[in-house]
Amino acid sequence: MGVENPAEQAQVLLRTRLYNPNFIFTIFSDSPGSNYSKLKYIMSSSVTEACNNSVLLLGPRGCGKVPILELVIKDLLQEYPDMICVVKLNGLLHSDDNCALKEIARQLCMEHHLMFSKMASFDDNSQFVLSMLRECGLAHKTVIFVLDEFDLFTQGKQRLLYSLLDAMQSVTSQAVVIGVSCRLDADQLLEKRVRSRFSHRKLLFLPPSQEDLQKILQHALLLPTESELPSQYVATYNTKLLNTLSDDKFKDIITSLCECDSTLNHLLRFLFAAVCHMDTKPGFLSLENFKTALSSIQRQPKLEALKDCSILELYILVCLRRLEVKEQETTNFNSLMKEYKSVHDSFQTSDYYARNVCLRAFEHLLQRQLISLVDNRGHGQSVEFRPVRLLISSYELHQGLKSYRSCPAILHKLIDRGV
Repeated sequence: MGVENPAEQAQVLLRTRLYNPNFIFTIFSDSPGSNYSKLKYIMSSSVTEACNNSVLLLGPRGCGKVPILELVIKDLLQEYPDMICVVKLNGLLHSDDNCALKEIARQLCMEHHLMFSKMASFDDNSQFVLSMLRECGLAHKTVIFVLDEFDLFTQGKQRLLYSLLDAMQSVTSQAVVIGVSCRLDADQLLEKRVRSRFSHRKLLFLPPSQEDLQKILQHALLLPTESELPSQYVATYNTKLLNTLSDDKFKDIITSLCECDSTLNHLLRFLFAAVCHMDTKPGFLSLENFKTALSSIQRQPKLEALKDCSILELYILVCLRRLEVKEQETTNFNSLMKEYKSVHDSFQTSDYYARNVCLRAFEHLLQRQLISLVDNRGHGQSVEFRPVRLLISSYELHQGLKSYRSCPAILHKLIDRGV
């Protein structure tokens, strides 16, 4: 049974888009200066000109290195269906040379419908890979090696990298080695003999600029005019969305989001959360949806932990903070109790508890990891005498107290004063 409400249909469409990297990154495929175009040129030249190439894709995690690479491979497989073979390795799984070579042999066997021997030695697999590269070259078939977490392959003797790059020096081979790494100095980790065989091509992936950000937002969230959705609904939705995107309050939300994490992956998670919060009755994305998405994606576990604390535990945290401001050399339960008594004597608070009750609250904070022991020494000592430190910042504590419904007013005064 199909979805009848156009708003629900639109929500399904938007969710599908945001979880489809091929759709999101097609926006960059038309630009001649984009990493997509540069990478496709490098890889396609190996296919059309029967030459060898190597390139590194570098940049922070979440900036689109792998999705762009996957999009290029997908397009090349459609253009040259019988002329490309893809072998994928990951440094987290295959950094050992023997394991990596065995995996290459296994994938080549699967691609060409050959029997794979698990018992083959390193030399057997090495000879097999070299012979397969030679045969593929003679058949004008390009082998694309994708090495994700490339920097992990540079550990040890780098025999795999040397073998692959050395084999590509042959006239008969036809291959591309693509390294993907979040380390910008990945090429400097190569040994001299490996570096001399590497082409030194590098593509740098960075978080999107403001201009690209606006393009991505419109590309991802605007509804297509030619679709099964009612044209009246689509026109109204798109008009309202463009008004929201140009609103200064929305721009403040995006600025706050990017201050935390400006990568494309983080942005897509934020947009997906906003779409999930869309009210299907009016059927439009509102500013409130984006605000809710921002608060949900920027969850702060320590602030949430503070909501479950008792009043006494809040007193202990504030007293620890006061001792930090006073720059007391060592803070333990005993010095904490002195500060707690000092606060009680100064302000005559009604919230004063016995020492054994305070100790239980203190131990509970240790379990919740809002405070921790300074070191592992003194296992034989009672917890009362072991030095501790606060694991929550002054800002987080201040925000936690503000959001705590029944927080005593005296705690706000104490945290504002500092001392």
